[in-house]
Amino acid sequence: MNDPSAGPGECYSTGRLAAVSGYSVQQIRDLERLAVIPPSLRRPNGYRQFGGVHLVALRAYRNLAVAVGPVVARTTMREVRALPYDEAIARIVGLHVALARCRDDTMTALQALDSIVDESVHEAPALPGDSMTITELSLALGVRSSTLRFWEQQGLITPERRGPARTRDYPPEAARDARIVAALRAGGYRVPAVRAIMTSLVGTGDPAEARDALHGRLRSIASRSEALLRAGTDVADLLTLPDANNLLAGNT
Repeated sequence: MNDPSAGPGECYSTGRLAAVSGYSVQQIRDLERLAVIPPSLRRPNGYRQFGGVHLVALRAYRNLAVAVGPVVARTTMREVRALPYDEAIARIVGLHVALARCRDDTMTALQALDSIVDESVHEAPALPGDSMTITELSLALGVRSSTLRFWEQQGLITPERRGPARTRDYPPEAARDARIVAALRAGGYRVPAVRAIMTSLVGTGDPAEARDALHGRLRSIASRSEALLRAGTDVADLLTLPDANNLLAGNT
C-alpha cells in the first residue's frame, strides 16, 4: 500500500494505483463509484487519472474496514469528506469511543466470568432446594424472564421442570451456566458462538474456553483499535489535502 515516491502531486493511472495500493482495478472503480475515494480526473482520452490523495483515501478505507467493517467504513469515508473538519474528526473519535466501549464490556464480562469460577471453587456443596425460579434468576442477572426462555430455546441453558405445571427451576449448575451466558453476551458474543462455548463447557465443566474466547475478543479489539489509529492519521491527512480534481488539474 505504501509508495515511497507518492506525493500530493503524484499522478497514477488506474492500473498503477491498483499496483501500489493492493486493490484490483475493478475495486478502485467500485470505490470511486461508491464515493469512498474522491472522484478521479478524466483525461481527454477518457482514462482516469488519480493522485496521491486517492492513495491516502484507499489506505484509510482499508484500515477503517479492518477496524469497523466495510459497511461502516464506506459510510465514514463518504461522511468525513462532506463534513466540516471538526465534525469529520469527531466522527473518527466516535468510532474510537465505540471500540473502547466494546473493550470495557468485554473486560466486565471477563471479570464476571472469573468471579463465577472463583465462587464455584469456594462455594459450599449445593443443598436440596438450592435453586432459583425464573423470576429470581432474571432479577439476579438483570435480564428479562423472556431472555432466559430464549436462551433455553437456543440450547444455551437447561433448567429443570418441577411439579404438574412444569415450572422452570434453576439449580446451581443451571444458574451458573446462565451467568456465563450473560457474561459472554455482555462481552459481545452472538448466540452461535455462545452455544459452541456452552456445548464445550457441558462436556468438560471447565470455563477455560469461555475465558479464552473473551481474551481473544480483547486481542481482536486491540488489533481493530490499532487499525483505527492508522486510519485516523490518513483521514486527517486526507482532510488537509487539496480537492482531488483541483490537485490533479494542476498536473495535466
